[in-house]
Amino acid sequence: MADLLLILLSAALVNNFVLVQFLGLCPFVGTSARFETAVPMTLATMFVLAVAALATYLVNRYVLVPFELGYLRIIAFIVLIAAAVQFTELFVRAASPVLHRMLGVFLPLITSNCAVLGVTLIAVDEGLSLAHTLTLAIGAGVGFGLAITAFAALRERIQDAAVPAPFRGPPLALVTVGFMALACYGLRGMGA
Repeated sequence: MADLLLILLSAALVNNFVLVQFLGLCPFVGTSARFETAVPMTLATMFVLAVAALATYLVNRYVLVPFELGYLRIIAFIVLIAAAVQFTELFVRAASPVLHRMLGVFLPLITSNCAVLGVTLIAVDEGLSLAHTLTLAIGAGVGFGLAITAFAALRERIQDAAVPAPFRGPPLALVTVGFMALACYGLRGMGA
């Protein structure tokens, strides 16, 4: 149980996939302009991470490894991630068309979110069990959510601040992300 908690906290804070490993930056920057879009993107990404982790674990363990098809791992994982994203997009479109329009192109882009593929490949490379794989995926989703919602809140606050013209928009956003990443790097080495 302690090892699951360690994996969860590590993926969410210390080894945050966005701020420390710099994976999944496209939806992070693209949907963090407003808090209203950051939260649904977090939920969608968390769902896709969990479903993709489960599916890739099962396919890897019961199809790729027994039939010695490890060389097809990345292709198989991308197909499974794309299917999970398609399912998520269909659900969001049916449940909330307004939310689907708000997320726009960034919802299907979860397919190319390298954080999702990164979680699945790390889980396989480290030989994690199903419980550990799902915990890593949930921790990565929580970390993504913490990063994107904090960044969205900061971007909304910065938008109303008196900032010199050359620093408005992307320059100040990138500096803000840099400080957030620096804070996560400060957590590295804890517990060592």
